Amino acid sequence: MIEFSNVTFKYNVTLSDGEKEDIYGIRDLNFSIGKGEFVVLTGGSGCGKTIFIRLINGLIPHFYSGELFGEITLNGKSIRDMSIFEISSKVGSVFQNPRSQFFNVNTTDEMAFAAENQRRDPEEIKKRIKDTAVSMKIEKLLDRNIFELSGGEKQLVACAGIGVLSPEIIVLDEPSSNLDHHAINRLSEILSVWKSEGKTIIIAEHRLFYLRNLADRMIVMENGSVSNEFKCEDLKRLSHEDTVKLGIRTLSLDSVSYDCKPGIGRSSNLIFRDFKFTYKNNRHSIDIPKLDVPEGCVTAIIGHNGAGKSTFARNICGLEKRCKGYIEYLDKRLGYKDRLHNCYMIMQDVNHQLFTESVEDEVMLSMTGGDMSEDDKRERVREILDKLDLSKYYETHPMALSGGQKQRVAIASGIASEKPIIVFDEPTSGLDLFHMEQVADAIKDLIRIGKNVFVITHDYEFILKCCDHIIHLENGRVKDSFNLDDGSICKIKEFMCEMSEVS
Repeated sequence: MIEFSNVTFKYNVTLSDGEKEDIYGIRDLNFSIGKGEFVVLTGGSGCGKTIFIRLINGLIPHFYSGELFGEITLNGKSIRDMSIFEISSKVGSVFQNPRSQFFNVNTTDEMAFAAENQRRDPEEIKKRIKDTAVSMKIEKLLDRNIFELSGGEKQLVACAGIGVLSPEIIVLDEPSSNLDHHAINRLSEILSVWKSEGKTIIIAEHRLFYLRNLADRMIVMENGSVSNEFKCEDLKRLSHEDTVKLGIRTLSLDSVSYDCKPGIGRSSNLIFRDFKFTYKNNRHSIDIPKLDVPEGCVTAIIGHNGAGKSTFARNICGLEKRCKGYIEYLDKRLGYKDRLHNCYMIMQDVNHQLFTESVEDEVMLSMTGGDMSEDDKRERVREILDKLDLSKYYETHPMALSGGQKQRVAIASGIASEKPIIVFDEPTSGLDLFHMEQVADAIKDLIRIGKNVFVITHDYEFILKCCDHIIHLENGRVKDSFNLDDGSICKIKEFMCEMSEVS
């Protein structure tokens, strides 16, 4: 059905000094995918997974510029000879950032959009929307304003749009990156349905545990080439130790152990008092009368999609001036204006906070203190970038990087800031095992120099790597708050099991 013959793709990036550089995304790739096959692509950030997806759905060469060599065919017909309209009738796509594929404000209209563009019968579209919503258990997301949804809810709407279209080939680029385990379970169920319908599915992912029993093949990529390939029966035999050696995420969450040492933990606490906020539509409200969080710790904020986690984070940072209440910190009462000067936030969608012409300048921008010379600042920036495996991208424009690389640039900016409270919203979204562990180590370094870190995350592996306190939010209220140690790991596992039966 899909054939890659001697395929190479290279593209050109402009460095901050104006020089141009060729980057190879795919190198001399020969590969075939059969009808109805479920193929998982994984590997390090920047290994070529996303480019592989774009070659199948026609975004390369029809949208993204570069030089393409070799031949790619769908059902025997060359991608070069097919229009985007023709390709889209056969291939449906779910991108890593769902916002990049939305054309409507209303969720139901968005689910219908692709099918409408293929001139499907209106009554058929209405039925498909209803059936897909029921199958994915997202009826509550119908007829909603897309801008009011959480990141995970937006991803489910994007998947639902492809479910309504029902193409014969479906490609997905890290669809689980912003989903909680309950939503991942629903995604796994819909993937299972698509597979049972005979769809050909190609999914680029770092989080692999929910795909173990779905994949017919798993392809590990490195530097634009296939480095390892595992068939279904081989995949199920891979141990946690095997995946670590391969540099990929675990295939079973049960095999992940807690290896984080508690933070320095000062004797005092950050105390939230009368923390209340409600959006005008009364969604994602926050109501926290009192909450004590130990200073000098990495605190994970967990909860279902839509539980109010990102809203809580915005209020911690003082980004919502209507937020009532304050934080007691170092004998000071921090209202929203004070929190603006004491907190730094790395957003879930990092594209909103990348502004400069080079990676180095981007990180420099966050260093607002006047105690360091320009040379000292630059030296500190390069030290941080080296730790996050970004040294070769000093002069690269941030928007030319992969999703995972952009994420690490934003994290580097947070580390470089001199703010005492740093909030990360899904910092491991789009990160492979190696870079997830790098970010975990960088966050632990922040604790060692006296920072207070809050992390919104659905990433169970990441929690066990660097977090030592947990806040469990549901419906904008604190359901639980506890220190994380060997004795309390069961609480996290119970929460994950409550949200998902995937293992």
